[in-house]
Amino acid sequence: MQDSCSDDGTLDWLPNDPRVTAYVERDSGMYDAVNRGFARASGDVLAYLNCDEQYLPGTLRAVADYFEERPDVELVFADTVVVDRDGEFICFRKAVLPSKYFVMTSHLPVFTCSMFMRRRVFTDYGLQFNPGLKDIGDVHWVLTAINRGVRIGLLSQYTSAFADTGENMNLHPNAQREMAKLRKSAPAWARLLRIFIVGHHRLRRLYTGAYRQDPFAYDIFTGSSPNERVRFQVEKPTFLWRSRFRLLS
Repeated sequence: MQDSCSDDGTLDWLPNDPRVTAYVERDSGMYDAVNRGFARASGDVLAYLNCDEQYLPGTLRAVADYFEERPDVELVFADTVVVDRDGEFICFRKAVLPSKYFVMTSHLPVFTCSMFMRRRVFTDYGLQFNPGLKDIGDVHWVLTAINRGVRIGLLSQYTSAFADTGENMNLHPNAQREMAKLRKSAPAWARLLRIFIVGHHRLRRLYTGAYRQDPFAYDIFTGSSPNERVRFQVEKPTFLWRSRFRLLS
């Protein structure tokens, strides 16, 4: 297990957790740590979490079943619940297959906390995270997976919760600089036609039902309840992420 936030109190408990094999060592950043974790992992299915993320009950079983039933799929994205610091619902994000030119000209429309891959993606494809990137290594990684023809599938189930704390790394100035540089690397035609690429992405989300959700509940650990999950009932789900102005992303 690797955690990208080494100074958040994780080391106070993680090395003593009998469920975890913990490695505490120096690295050159978050993505270097993820690479090291994947290199040491022994399972056939790999995944990782950052300190503002967690899995929902039943996730690992659902992912294992998905891969077992679809031997051709090598990388899968699932749905995510976005919550605030206290675990209260903000919005839902249903995964769609990421489009290369949408990612390059806009942003990554999937969450790595709801991303799972077969070991061969890391080994046979040589798909490691770029340790030279400090904030958008996941964006670069997904683009590389698309370019190398990794077979991607979707698991239509909420597998993870992402906490929007207002201090997440992708909000920092360096993340914005790295993303701006990536956008400039897109072909001139893609930058010119960005409005149509974004429009096509939104139509795909509309067609696949990514903007619809019936009332539902989720169970997560919170800061006030770190050892026992708390249930949150959502009577009026929304895809609107108002604090980030991502109304239709």
